[in-house]
Amino acid sequence: MQRLDSLVTRFEEGVIAFLMAAMTIVTFTQVVARYGFNSGWTGALEFTRILFAWLILFGMSYGVKIGSHLGVDAIIRLFPKPVFRMLAVFGALCGAAYAVILLSADWLQFFGISARGGALDYWSKMYKVGIGLDDLRYPEFIQETFGTKERVQRWIAYLILPVGLALLAFRCFQAAWQIITGQREIMIASHEAEDLVAENKDVLKD
Repeated sequence: MQRLDSLVTRFEEGVIAFLMAAMTIVTFTQVVARYGFNSGWTGALEFTRILFAWLILFGMSYGVKIGSHLGVDAIIRLFPKPVFRMLAVFGALCGAAYAVILLSADWLQFFGISARGGALDYWSKMYKVGIGLDDLRYPEFIQETFGTKERVQRWIAYLILPVGLALLAFRCFQAAWQIITGQREIMIASHEAEDLVAENKDVLKD
């Protein structure tokens, strides 16, 4: 489990670093091209928008990993420790259920709930249809070499939907297990700010 966690963490951090670097480089070069040379890349806006969407969806799972998601725990902390832990586990499992339902809701029909579809179904439809994006196009040499269509397919951009939700489900299940085994207290952000204030209260008085 620890090895899998390490692999997923490296994957998340690597992709997030790449997305942030790519967004910065594309935006900077686009500004220089537009205001310095009165030119630019027509697909830059759509490309950076896709990168930003990928960054958000990757950030969901990584946020669970590092405990940076905001939440309100004032009420559940009033309960005894065992009840608090049980509610913390329940919250993590709710996050996992949310991700799994968005990934594919077909399994809910087993419980008599009329639901179907999800990210996997939507992505597979985009893959079969092969609709292109609005402004993002392949370079001519790629079109000539590989015989691709002019516009980049939407399924490539939408691949983050099943990947991001699968990572979120994994992190939520992992958080639930860590809470059960006492490796972490809760899934949401910890009280680091309060701890820092308590540690430095004498400094603040001075």
